[in-house]
Amino acid sequence: MFIEDDELRNLYKTASEEHLQKLEAGFLLLERQPEDLSPLKELLREAHSLKGDSRMLGVTEIESLIHQIEHILGQIQQQQETMTPDLSDRLYRGLDAIGNLVQEAVTGNPSGVKTFQVLAMLMGAKEEVTEEEVTEEDVTEEDVIEEEVDVIEEEVDVIEEETIGEEEIEKILPSSFSPNSAPETPYRIDTIRVNTHHLDDLVTQTGELSVTRIRIASIADEIEELRSLWEEWQRHTSLSSQRDFPLGGGSLIAPVMNHPPANQNKANLTEKIENLIDRLSSSTREHSSRLDSISTHLEDRVRTLRLLPLSNLFNLFPRLVRDLARSQEKNIELTITGGETNADKRILEDMKDPLIHLLRNAIDHGIETPEEREKAGKPPTSTLRLTGSQTASQIIITISDDGRGLDSDRIKRTAIAKGIYQEEELAKWTRSQLYNVIFLPGFSTRTDVTAVSGRGVGLDVVRTNVEQLKGSIEVDSTPGQGTTFSLRLGITLATASVLLVKVCNIIHAIPLEAVKTTFFVAPQDIFTLEGRETIALEGQATSIAHLATLLELEGETTSLENSLGTPCILLEIGDNRLGLLVNELLDTQEVVLKPQSQLLKRVRNVSGATILGNGEVCTILNPGDLLRSVQQGRTSPTVSNSAIATIKKKLTILLAEDSITIRTQEKRILEEAGYEVTTAVDGLDGLNKLRNGHFDAVISDIQMPNLDGLQLAARIRQNPEYNELPIILVTSLASDEDKKRGVEAGANAYIPKGSFDRDILLDTLKRLV
Repeated sequence: MFIEDDELRNLYKTASEEHLQKLEAGFLLLERQPEDLSPLKELLREAHSLKGDSRMLGVTEIESLIHQIEHILGQIQQQQETMTPDLSDRLYRGLDAIGNLVQEAVTGNPSGVKTFQVLAMLMGAKEEVTEEEVTEEDVTEEDVIEEEVDVIEEEVDVIEEETIGEEEIEKILPSSFSPNSAPETPYRIDTIRVNTHHLDDLVTQTGELSVTRIRIASIADEIEELRSLWEEWQRHTSLSSQRDFPLGGGSLIAPVMNHPPANQNKANLTEKIENLIDRLSSSTREHSSRLDSISTHLEDRVRTLRLLPLSNLFNLFPRLVRDLARSQEKNIELTITGGETNADKRILEDMKDPLIHLLRNAIDHGIETPEEREKAGKPPTSTLRLTGSQTASQIIITISDDGRGLDSDRIKRTAIAKGIYQEEELAKWTRSQLYNVIFLPGFSTRTDVTAVSGRGVGLDVVRTNVEQLKGSIEVDSTPGQGTTFSLRLGITLATASVLLVKVCNIIHAIPLEAVKTTFFVAPQDIFTLEGRETIALEGQATSIAHLATLLELEGETTSLENSLGTPCILLEIGDNRLGLLVNELLDTQEVVLKPQSQLLKRVRNVSGATILGNGEVCTILNPGDLLRSVQQGRTSPTVSNSAIATIKKKLTILLAEDSITIRTQEKRILEEAGYEVTTAVDGLDGLNKLRNGHFDAVISDIQMPNLDGLQLAARIRQNPEYNELPIILVTSLASDEDKKRGVEAGANAYIPKGSFDRDILLDTLKRLV
């Protein structure tokens, strides 16, 4: 059923999503502490309010389901039922179904929910039943519990649904995340809650802005008066000049001094002009200062409106952790602190998926089973901590577990086996540097495949998402004791505090949160250690690099004219340090960040751009990338004549797809991106073409004649020659079981056609090839 009335539809969406969120949180609390029945009164109120709203708007399917949940809560309250894990599963599945039905009611898109089967499940049916059977049972059940429900309704009818008060404008977050079926659309916060005292303040400042605007308009009138006086003064000056010079070649007419009225008029005009200029100058300074104060205040207030507590994001995860722990038969207690920390709305939106991935990895990779923990002398229940905090310039989110920790030897062996690094290189690395290897695309030490964390693809995406938010990610681990991921993010994403530096006569900006200090380096202080230029700083060997070299800029890399030495910026990211040598240190400045072009989604060593006060475009550098460029011996690509003249061999893709329409579309996308494509009409054709040629990756459908995509992937993996050949499956089969079968067959990535678009395919291919 679709709610036709726009206003009622929006109100119902907002209210029902809040009711469902509170119900889920209450169920989690009841499951953890089943002996504490105090949350039940609040839960009954939420369920009753949702049922009443649904009945009023004619959303009968939701009314039926929430009625049954209300009945179960009443049984728990009367101690006829206990909140067991199995009962919790039923209630959570009921909430998921209701959430989908809410979306159907407000969007008109079919949810696919079979209400009669969900109702049967809530009633405790072990097997699927028909709609007729459920309807008959439902009527009988209602007859039995009618009196009970009436009593409950009498208790909660007096508690009206929370309404919009005069002290705030209520706008609620989207519905909570269902861990069993992640939403296809990205997590977005369309509306936020705004206290009316903030709005009152904004209205007041807008009024002040209007007053200032009127005053500036009056200045414009005075400027017009000044122009008139200036024209009159010029006329008097012209007349004076005519009196001072001969007319028609005759003798001089009496000089100006002999004309007191004209002289007096000119003096009066001069005095008026001087007074008006003084008044305008004073008024302009006053209004400019006032305008600056108002605009700064407005900017701060508007930016504050985008700040939301991290709890809005953190509250999505208890259910996720609970369900994953239960599916893996692990005892995990999730503790959340720092939810009151405020962060920019975009941080909450863009950090949801990375945090989910880190939580899944912790549950799957890091935390042991109860039996393993007891053997290791640990309590059977592990602790997973999610923490938010704030410094002067950063939001810090940490995820820590008390599991098995990272195996550095295994990381080394995997990196060497995959040909990512040589053993000699890794021997020189610190533990922190070694742990950063896990963020490389496709890196995984796991040899088995699980439905929770797959084949290890994803941590590189986590790091990319964090860096897009002007942040960095660090990992610390102690074998046998656990692992901690720390995500450091900028407080505001609209502006940034930066240090402006000049390199090869070009100004660049470096985010201040990564700058530890600045100093000068004398040539004699530089020595070589392990092939890198190094200085001794605070008793610690610190690598240095010329920023111009990292950015591959032509010209003088540094300026040694200063008697103190070369300007150097010390970057500090986690436990890593790097000194950057530049030509000149300019100034610190607050800059407005400009969104990057879609053509430049990810440029190494660059995180964005800004426009300086003089109108010059300035690139904002990525400190994390600069550090990795030095560690890995990489520099940024530049466009030079030699580079343009170099003809690179195109990467070749084998595309297996039996549908000619889809095959043509995908081939066109790949060729437009610069790949050379060989097509195959089915898996068998693809296997034959693979044997007769060289390919850098395989993209395949699953449902094909002769040899399907899963069989093709498995046959490819049987040949050791193709162990590292990336395989991407693009298919209409989108269930978790289908994805599991895909990775078990040997696929590196799995793209459902329902969410397929050009960028997803190309980004996945770029990450793997």
